[in-house]
Amino acid sequence: MNPFPDAKVYLVDDDVGVREALSWLLRTRRLLSDSYGSAEAFLADEAVWNQEPEAPCCLLLDVRMPGMSGLALFERLKTLPWQAAMPVIFLSGHADVPTAVDAVKRGAFDFCEKPFSDNALVDRIEQALTQSAQVIHQRRVQREWRQRMDSLTDRERDVMDLVVAGLPNKLVADQLGISVRTVEVHRSRVFDKMGVKSAVELANALRAAP
Repeated sequence: MNPFPDAKVYLVDDDVGVREALSWLLRTRRLLSDSYGSAEAFLADEAVWNQEPEAPCCLLLDVRMPGMSGLALFERLKTLPWQAAMPVIFLSGHADVPTAVDAVKRGAFDFCEKPFSDNALVDRIEQALTQSAQVIHQRRVQREWRQRMDSLTDRERDVMDLVVAGLPNKLVADQLGISVRTVEVHRSRVFDKMGVKSAVELANALRAAP
């Protein structure tokens, strides 16, 4: 069973034989792929790199290509805030291994030397997709958390801070100069918006907030 049914592996290599072999290999493992013959062709497909990925993905990237090199493309992609969601595995010839190793030190996920072992390469691809899935999930959690926090009014934030500090409703009301009933209403709204059922759960969620 494919653990990544929605995942996509992007292949960027100027050697059509390599692209076809990799596409076939990925199909045998039920992994979707898109291939490009150059870094420029990949960059021209803005649907890929110009928005944050919503499904796990990774990039298999040849180190040495005519025109923009794989290394130059990698440096370009590193400027994107979501780049960690698309791990890069370099494909290198023997002469390019030192360059690929240096790229790993600068943030690439790994490199595989040509000719590569099919099993070893797919293992690393699946590990890269697992990392991608984790990053995408974390980004989604962060966005949802920010949306929840942004939905709170200033008064609800005031009430939340005091509730989390352990104050009972009466003391919260005294501190804010409002009625206990008003505190209860705000407290209920805070719990609803933050998706919690108790002050303890809210405090734990705030401590664990990304």
